[in-house]
Amino acid sequence: MKMKLFAAAVAALAAGGAYAQSSVTLYGVVDAGIEYQNKQPGNAATGLSGGHDVVRLTSGNQSGSRWGLRGVEDLGGGLKGVFVLESGFNVDDGKSGQDNRLFGRQAYVGLSSQWGQLTLGRHQTPMYDFGLQFDPMAISTKYSITSQDGAFAGRADNSIKYIGTFGGLTANALYSAGSNTGGTAGVFQGNAGEVPGSAKIGREYSLSLTYAGGPFAVGAVYDETNLGFVGNPDAVVRRASAAGSYAFGPAKAFAGYRWAKGVDLGTIPFLGASVQALTGAKASSNLYWLGLGYQITPAFSLTGAAYYQDFRGNKSDPWLFVATADYALSKRTDAYLSMAYAKNKNTSNLGVDGFGKTNVDANGNADSQFGAVVGIRHKF
Repeated sequence: MKMKLFAAAVAALAAGGAYAQSSVTLYGVVDAGIEYQNKQPGNAATGLSGGHDVVRLTSGNQSGSRWGLRGVEDLGGGLKGVFVLESGFNVDDGKSGQDNRLFGRQAYVGLSSQWGQLTLGRHQTPMYDFGLQFDPMAISTKYSITSQDGAFAGRADNSIKYIGTFGGLTANALYSAGSNTGGTAGVFQGNAGEVPGSAKIGREYSLSLTYAGGPFAVGAVYDETNLGFVGNPDAVVRRASAAGSYAFGPAKAFAGYRWAKGVDLGTIPFLGASVQALTGAKASSNLYWLGLGYQITPAFSLTGAAYYQDFRGNKSDPWLFVATADYALSKRTDAYLSMAYAKNKNTSNLGVDGFGKTNVDANGNADSQFGAVVGIRHKF
């Protein structure tokens, strides 16, 4: 009888230990390359005029360089405690990224079960998750849909996020009380958020639904970010996007559409305040994209994409064309070549790295721009 009791106690302790099982994983990406770009903007600090070429070392070209910790603890009954702390950095100078935040990419803690995951902290938004799935370039730091609209790589401070997957359907929702606490204070609060007496300032909420089944995937996302300021807390930017992908043999095709509008003096960042002043509160844009990826061999792949943005109320509608070749040297290390061309007309000033990143002449006309980067990426 004593031996039976002892065995039962050992079994109970073992079961308790199983429930308390936990793990912490260190992971990261180191990505660096040599980039060439022409038609650089002028530099008032040095007195150099615009239009010059540049060759430089760049960090995080295909994937943002980062290191992170990911942890999970089994709490029993299918419930788990989870956390992620992810820090971005620049390989070329060793500095922290994301406005010098220690864990600027993500920092959250929460619970996970069969019904989904609920977390609190700093998250990548549903727009970001949506872009990772439906942008042909998978939100490459250099030369992707983020050059046309940076919200596809958006992150939100002070946020609560839910992700649940049920069969092929995934629901993703986020609410932030202040999506950018690094915002500039002043008359315009810089989307700082959590302002006493004005809960609207800096508020962001976003929702997406995606479905993936076999070779086919489709999804939609909506995002509303408050850019209000004291005296007008209702200024917002609204975005909605729908996209799909289809894989056939070694190829995968992508297509998508994104609508954006500034409301109550909410300035569309990529349109620019000076242009938006001409269109007022009706400032809006439509962004379209197509892309194709092709796996030539298990190690070698090619991807191409075209992005076109139509701004309402003016004829400054830029194109961005991107092509990338990637060769896997191993399961963890790959080499790549990526090229992009931004085609401007009238007053649009799109550069391959985003708006305002190309030379503009005295008449306000921007140069079209070419860029290319060759580099190496290691994942651990």
